[in-house]
Amino acid sequence: MAETKQTGALVISVLGAESTGKTTLAQALAERIAQATGLATTWVPEVLRRWCDDHGRTPRADEQRAIAERQHADIGAAMQDHAVVIADTTALMTAVYSALLFNDRKLEAMAVAAHRAQVVLSLLTAIDIPWQPDGQQRDGPQVRGPVDNALRQLLIAHRLPWALVSGLGPARVEAALDAVAPLLRSRSTPRQGLFTRLARRNAALPTGPWICENCDQPECEHALRSGPAPGR
Repeated sequence: MAETKQTGALVISVLGAESTGKTTLAQALAERIAQATGLATTWVPEVLRRWCDDHGRTPRADEQRAIAERQHADIGAAMQDHAVVIADTTALMTAVYSALLFNDRKLEAMAVAAHRAQVVLSLLTAIDIPWQPDGQQRDGPQVRGPVDNALRQLLIAHRLPWALVSGLGPARVEAALDAVAPLLRSRSTPRQGLFTRLARRNAALPTGPWICENCDQPECEHALRSGPAPGR
């Protein structure tokens, strides 16, 4: 896995609990980055979703590792021909669900190593949008909190770079663009729309610091945790 990172491709993963808009965000983010920068950009679909559709069920505990390995193989293949790759989940998601559903943490070391070898930044999708049923792999809104907490613990414990992405509809994509734009500053891009946009955003920010001890990313989570949950 570590060798694929040397291709120079920038890999950004989208992680999060079920029904938090990961696939929608991954597709939209890849499209926006391509439009704004002119860089060859693609997104890698979630292997688990395809697996469940093909098999008509959710995977057993002994089938988790193969799914995790295939996810990173697909990411590695995309890295060969693209400057930017948006990954709809990584093995970290498989490790989290293996631990929560099967009390099996054996995949964690492999998942962290594979993720670290390829991914530069992870976008964690907030649980601020209503849960919706979609496919066999969804368990219900009650699992979103535990999954979100487990992901945060993994990312923090292993010092994997990440940013929270919240907001509804287009605002969610804009938040993701704000998070990834600084990573593209050093890239030679045919177009500079993303950087012009970032400069305007930075100029509009308050000059004083905003310190919030209870939030991982104050700009995103302060309003989310202070007000009523959407749809309630």
